[in-house]
Amino acid sequence: MDIRELKSFIHVARAGSFSRAASELYIAQPALSRQIAKLEEEMSVPLLIRHGRGVRLTAAGARLLERAEMITQMMSDTGDHVRASPDEDRGYLAVGLPPTLGALIGAELIREFRAAFPRVSLHIREGQSSSLQEWVADRRVDMAVVYNQPPLDAFEVKPLFSEPMILIAPPGSTLAKRQLQIRDLAAIPLILPGLPHSNRRVIEHAAVQNGVRLRIALEVDSVALTKQLVKDGVGYSILTYVAIRDEVARGDFIAINIGRPAIRSTVAITTLRESAPSRFAVAWEKMLRRKLADFMSHEEWKVDITWLDTAANTPETNARRSNRASIE
Repeated sequence: MDIRELKSFIHVARAGSFSRAASELYIAQPALSRQIAKLEEEMSVPLLIRHGRGVRLTAAGARLLERAEMITQMMSDTGDHVRASPDEDRGYLAVGLPPTLGALIGAELIREFRAAFPRVSLHIREGQSSSLQEWVADRRVDMAVVYNQPPLDAFEVKPLFSEPMILIAPPGSTLAKRQLQIRDLAAIPLILPGLPHSNRRVIEHAAVQNGVRLRIALEVDSVALTKQLVKDGVGYSILTYVAIRDEVARGDFIAINIGRPAIRSTVAITTLRESAPSRFAVAWEKMLRRKLADFMSHEEWKVDITWLDTAANTPETNARRSNRASIE
């Protein structure tokens, strides 16, 4: 394949039809069709499904579109990088963030990075930790912030902090009057994500270690939908406090500690072990650590946040987070 074929494929996929893409590219439609046919032949899989109103992507086509956009963007950035003067910062950085942390600090982090490196192309991808780990492995992102990264030789994992996971219940639940132990979860109808979701792995591991058989009422991967189901009284769930703080403050549901032992969720930065981080990745990581430490030190946390990396343990942040209390 060549870059022209990839660019043509991107135009067809985005336009949804050969005729519209041909018009945008100022080439004849038959020539464009031949380029895509050649690409499909090289890939040995169909990339587009033709129908009366145009085309749509196959699963393989969707995967190629993702890669093709990254490749064309990197090629464009390469020219800028080569032409740059020594005092200019040009390059490309792709970062993965989980939705919860992205919503809390993502916008501020992006603004700070762009102010420091205005000529660097920044690509932010949001997804569940299992997807983020896959994107790091496939080099679709340079680094990612993930929950509960399993120990794999291919990854360099830098733990940031851990926090206890908390049972959430609908308002008025009688469970709010109890201090739950992990064995109590066997009798509670739970709404949890399906495997291999990182939260589910951690919860299942804790249950197995303590001889508890969980009662799974529903498997729901969406945190937003899970919280709505709990609010509506369909069941209970187990989430980190950072994911539920706003709803608890509004009284949408009740948060209850799980003890003896607690179930802890760990947040870490994950990169490929074999790849040396770029200076832009190093700068992003430093900014991320500062944003996390600043956010948590000013937040009125009601759970025990344990910092796992000394880079975040400054005297200032240690002093600020000394005031801790349990939820119940």
